[in-house]
Amino acid sequence: METSLALGEQPWQLQMFRRSLKKQQKVDTLLSVIGDVGDQKCLLVTCGDNNGALNWHFKRYGGEWTWADAERASIAQISELTGDPVTALDKVQPRLPFPDDHFDVVVTIDVHEHIKEPERLNRELSRLVKPTGSVIVTTPSGDPGKLANRIKHWAGMRPEDYGHEVAGYDVEDLESQLVAVDLEPYAADSYSRFFTEMIEFVINFAYVKVLSRRGEAEVEKGQIAPQTQEQLTSVQKTYRMYSLVYPLLWTISRLDSLVQFTRGYAVIVAARKGR
Repeated sequence: METSLALGEQPWQLQMFRRSLKKQQKVDTLLSVIGDVGDQKCLLVTCGDNNGALNWHFKRYGGEWTWADAERASIAQISELTGDPVTALDKVQPRLPFPDDHFDVVVTIDVHEHIKEPERLNRELSRLVKPTGSVIVTTPSGDPGKLANRIKHWAGMRPEDYGHEVAGYDVEDLESQLVAVDLEPYAADSYSRFFTEMIEFVINFAYVKVLSRRGEAEVEKGQIAPQTQEQLTSVQKTYRMYSLVYPLLWTISRLDSLVQFTRGYAVIVAARKGR
């Protein structure tokens, strides 16, 4: 069987994406914040939990994209699906081999919470983006008072189970961080409200706390979902069951519309570099 065709005609990464409620919301919300990129130079930085499907959708959207990731397994999967080289990001010294003022748009997806000193990453983002260019950051909100986060804590899913240094950063935290490196916030949004977040939590809990203990999945520290085709194959029976109930889960996630007035469990802040 070809590596990219695990479960059918479409690459396995894209099939997983089609059954990931949160990742679909992530891409849709991010693209609405980014806006039209035309032929602009864009950089996407990720940190694991990315098999390349995110990159595939951004590349399809338009723009001239460059990729970077902080996890070796993700680098291989991104390159496999997109056919592009992927630069490795060091989480301790987050320096990337690109010149100053190089990109029109720089996007980081769920990176800051994995880094002990996110201010180092923020300085690098500010260095890389052109004057008047945009830096767009997404992280979990990390708000311990939100109901789903309290449930996660009660169930024993701690930040370290997600590979996080901290639970996350809320909008105000990210805005303060970006202002500190001379980036001016101009927009904010969020996604994954209560019902979607709880569905995602149950899936992550089952993978980390149940399947790994049964020996059905090889789970590395901080890994909350299959990252390679081999890992997906190791839980293939369970994944097929999940695929069968996915339409029901999708319907449940629509209940987020009842709490649309609340901030989601993942937040996005966009900031612009001055001249």
